[in-house]
Amino acid sequence: MNTAPQEPLPPRERHFSHSGKLKRIILTLLACLLIGGGLYGWYALHQAKTTFSKTYHALPTKPNDLALTSGKPFAVLLMGTDTGALGRHSVGRTDTMIIATINPKRQTAKLTSIPRDTLVDVYGSQQDDEKINAALPLYGPETAIKTVEHLVNIPIHYYVLINMGGLEKMINAVGGVDVVPPLTFHYEQANVKKNQKIHLNGASALAYSRMRDDDPLGDYGRQIRQRQIIKQLVLKEAGLSSVAHYQRVLGSLKDNMQTNLTFQDLLWLRTKYGHTSRHVQSATLQGKPAVINGIDYQIAPQTTIDQVSKDLRKALGLPVNVQFQTDALDPTGE
Repeated sequence: MNTAPQEPLPPRERHFSHSGKLKRIILTLLACLLIGGGLYGWYALHQAKTTFSKTYHALPTKPNDLALTSGKPFAVLLMGTDTGALGRHSVGRTDTMIIATINPKRQTAKLTSIPRDTLVDVYGSQQDDEKINAALPLYGPETAIKTVEHLVNIPIHYYVLINMGGLEKMINAVGGVDVVPPLTFHYEQANVKKNQKIHLNGASALAYSRMRDDDPLGDYGRQIRQRQIIKQLVLKEAGLSSVAHYQRVLGSLKDNMQTNLTFQDLLWLRTKYGHTSRHVQSATLQGKPAVINGIDYQIAPQTTIDQVSKDLRKALGLPVNVQFQTDALDPTGE
């Protein structure tokens, strides 16, 4: 056996050998990071799905599964209750009701506010002269949806009900929102000046969206600020690229939200329709103050209701002068 010592590699050959080993180490580390990142991403999504599944509450009339994936316009009723924060825990009336219409082809979204004191006939109720914000606590989300459908003559397939505690946590989860206030005021944690951009955390954004007594426009002014917060919140959420951040946002909704949108629906909306959040229009069903039996109401003239209905139906790509039937609704519009 030849036991003579091997000659060392020439300097250039030794360099290439070390370089190849270094590349293999780097590639191995990258592979481990990719696999680990994939596993973490899967775990985070699984956890987010588990968390979000607790918010799912189907309606008796389930939307067609193609309602979102068909690419046709659709509407979501956003409802907010003043519970879950500030020590309030009872099932309250809907302080916020906003119809969100999304048109994927036009890449637009429209937020139409309905004043909480709007006088309506609550769907299925024998009682006249009722405020629209009573529909949810009296009869549940399906009745609230049908009441709004009949008021403005459009089909609404989805709803999202969130309390103020959930809104506060969700805003914190995305790192706060930036707004340009339409007026100067100081209310609870909100201290803002007109036309001066300000960054709001969850508590200050909640106060910003709740104040109405010091607003010259009253509840209508509050609706403007509510739509500001929602728009900025959606923009911030759409910009989140990290799975961990997205998981944190969904986690903030635990026990604070109820919806008939599934987790898959939510991912689809975020992936396919996220761009519409940059083209958001705002509107309000404007009423006139009235007192009936000692109770304050907002009564929207029929001409105003008709105009809002036409605008909403156009946004949804529906014939303007056709009366729709909620009980014979095809979510795909076919």
